[in-house]
Amino acid sequence: MKLGNNSPRNKKNDTKKSVGIVSLFVLAALFFTFFGMMVTSNLDFTPKTIAQSDLNVARTGLFPVVYRDGENVSPFVQVVEMASDAVVNISAKSAQTNSRWWHQGACQSSSGSGFFFREEGYIVTNNHVVENAAVLTVTTASGYEYEAKLVGADPQTDLAVLKIEPKNEKITVIPFGDSENLKVGDWAIAIGNPFPQQGLDRTVTVGVISAKGRRNLNCGTETPTYQDYIQTDASINPGNSGGPLLNLRGECIGVNSAISSPTGASVGIGFAIPISLARSVVPDLISLGKVNRGWLGVWLGDLTERETRLQGIDGFHGVKIDSVFSNSPADKAGIKSGDIILKINGQEVENNRHLTVLISQAKGGQPVPIEYIRNSERNEVNVVVADRDTFMASLNNSGNVPQVPSETRSVQWLGMELVSFTDDMAGLLNIKPVDGVFVQRVGLGTPADNSSVRRGTVILQVNNQSVANVDDILRISIDIPSSATRIPMIVVEPDGSVARKVIRP
Repeated sequence: MKLGNNSPRNKKNDTKKSVGIVSLFVLAALFFTFFGMMVTSNLDFTPKTIAQSDLNVARTGLFPVVYRDGENVSPFVQVVEMASDAVVNISAKSAQTNSRWWHQGACQSSSGSGFFFREEGYIVTNNHVVENAAVLTVTTASGYEYEAKLVGADPQTDLAVLKIEPKNEKITVIPFGDSENLKVGDWAIAIGNPFPQQGLDRTVTVGVISAKGRRNLNCGTETPTYQDYIQTDASINPGNSGGPLLNLRGECIGVNSAISSPTGASVGIGFAIPISLARSVVPDLISLGKVNRGWLGVWLGDLTERETRLQGIDGFHGVKIDSVFSNSPADKAGIKSGDIILKINGQEVENNRHLTVLISQAKGGQPVPIEYIRNSERNEVNVVVADRDTFMASLNNSGNVPQVPSETRSVQWLGMELVSFTDDMAGLLNIKPVDGVFVQRVGLGTPADNSSVRRGTVILQVNNQSVANVDDILRISIDIPSSATRIPMIVVEPDGSVARKVIRP
């Protein structure tokens, strides 16, 4: 009799096979689980940051640490220990000039920060901290109070130098560091005196360098002319002005100066004057009380991206020369209208404000290498810059407008009545005689009037050509095409300042 598939014997065999297969799968699963545990116990699948994998920073969080006295500590501690005692509080008292008669003699007080940079008692701070102060009091970390002397101040960079005569205390100084090679993301430590009325002196804040070369700050009436700010997110609060911004070596890389905030408190946008700019200013403030500032003698135009492409300039940088002052350092060096300056002293020029800062740091009589491009051809020349203040002082006048004798020859042009400028007229104005044309009258609503040309102005150049008398004006005016939409001029204003005017016929 043949056994069918459902016989008891077959069912028994099938059951044994099933149990064996299940046991085999269970043993295999246990084996691979145990093996996996052994392997993975020696592996670390935790994602590693750049700092952990490449820089081997100790695993104590996001901030760097240093090994000191047998333990890992913050690197900022050593910086503060080195520099904190050099930071001082500055109290400035100025006489009130707009108070009621019964308050005459009262004083207004303001407070700021500063730091020692020489053991003889020299202190760097901001000009706006000490401006118009009648009495300056410096309080050191030891609690000593000194009456300070203002050695020199420069509103155009917002820097000032004070000096005290130290008593029986050792002066701690902060060395100047290098702000030229800072990188965005570098650590920055700010020390200052934000709230002295609350006893919060020498407060420390930490952040990074957020940006470099900020040059368009508007500080109202206190806006410095020469700006090249370091931006940082280290909190700079009211009263921090004048304090140091430090690197991890304890060197000063900037002088804390301003914040950008809708509320008046720090929102992580602070600004410091780079120490490279302070290096060019401080020695003059100590020796002269003012700054010997370089002057090139050019007026700057707007450089377009199209012009950079036509001239073969890589990237959008450089400064276009609009006008060159006759007999100026630039003129003597052969720089002409339309040239594009690319580098000054080996440093790439980014924009108009940057060029102004770089030239201002040069001293009168000092040769400065300038690289420029003209007609797609690169040139380099050494320009011996002049002292700007000396030049401007030579053109300063009393503001009096002389009366021109009626028999003096005059010409009419673009709404101006013009006469040749003479030595006698210069004597009446109490200025150095110059070759030029004097504006005797300006007609209301004329092109000259619409371009803010005023009576008493001396015209030195028209359309990038020097003028010595009214005959030059007539000659130049004939050569100007009738289709011209703008006529540039360089003039001496009635207040003695040199300016550039553009008349639209």
